[in-house]
Amino acid sequence: MPWRNWIASLLGLAALVAAGPGLAAEPPKFQVDPMWGVPLPNNWALGQTGGIFVDAQDHIWLNQRPRTMSDREKRGSDPKAHVKCCVAAPPVIEFDQKGNIVQAWGGSGQGYEWQKNEHGIFVDHNNFVWVGGNDPQDGQVLKFTRDGKFVMQIGKAGPVTNSNDTTKLGHPADMIVDPATNEVYVADGYGNHRVIVFDAATGAYKRHWGAYGKPPTDDKITYDPKASMPQQFGNPVHCIRMSKDGLVYVCDRSNNRIQVFRKDGTFVTEFPVLKDTLPSATTGSVVLWPDAAQTYLLVSDDPNAEFHLLNRVDGKYITSFGHMGHGAGEFDNLHNLAIDSKGNIYAAEVACKRVQKFRNLGGL
Repeated sequence: MPWRNWIASLLGLAALVAAGPGLAAEPPKFQVDPMWGVPLPNNWALGQTGGIFVDAQDHIWLNQRPRTMSDREKRGSDPKAHVKCCVAAPPVIEFDQKGNIVQAWGGSGQGYEWQKNEHGIFVDHNNFVWVGGNDPQDGQVLKFTRDGKFVMQIGKAGPVTNSNDTTKLGHPADMIVDPATNEVYVADGYGNHRVIVFDAATGAYKRHWGAYGKPPTDDKITYDPKASMPQQFGNPVHCIRMSKDGLVYVCDRSNNRIQVFRKDGTFVTEFPVLKDTLPSATTGSVVLWPDAAQTYLLVSDDPNAEFHLLNRVDGKYITSFGHMGHGAGEFDNLHNLAIDSKGNIYAAEVACKRVQKFRNLGGL
């Protein structure tokens, strides 16, 4: 080849080697898909969006809050009204990649206590669906089959007790299941200050921990960005995810940080995220980039109305996406993120009562 092309090829190879395995030459970029998932069928409308997750089939699962719809939003269910729209959609909704609804289910049923305010959702390696809630009376997580048949309840409804009670939860925000051990890890939560782990088949208690792997307390934490990082989780302990190499990432939302642990609760490190932000809430949820090395973390930030791209190894901030607003690609009350195998992002907003898809424009 001409010598200029040969030199250019060598320079390009050198850049890739320097970037490291699995790291794209440039950070990923995203573009909103304004028509994904709309309009909903069956005259349905959404309430606030609690939890969102993408399963192994790249289907998107939403746990939304029908009870938060206003009378105007659900006036199609009023027999005295003569309007076409709308009625409340069921709490749990499964979408395919194109945004079509595959199925929907959830709500009160025989043998379990449905949450009063729907929150996290997770689909495990055995296709069981786990849901949680953050109402003051929500002290339980529920396990269902993929088509909505009840399997198991861990904990029980009622007022929060304390962060060392192993019989009930404290407004659990999120959960994951480790396929290697079949243990369910719960970010617990809006009432408690801990991570707690159970056997995912039997519901038997295994272990729990607070910030830095210490025994949790229920001390009230007031975040001060100028002070040392608090020694306990605040409220809420809002998200939990696990990497392929067995690290557990926990969102301490009110303290603007992600803490990283081994599976046994041993503390590894922490990543402050825009730590000077007040009101604090820069770490609402975290997802891992779907390349082999899981090179990046993406973190939702409600007060700044953005999601941030971080380097997973050291938590270094790279860039941000989004803007405050109600239009396509903007955020009002950005709550939770999910990611599919192609690097597309799904963002759930509480106040806007919607899900937006952001297409990955640049490889893995």
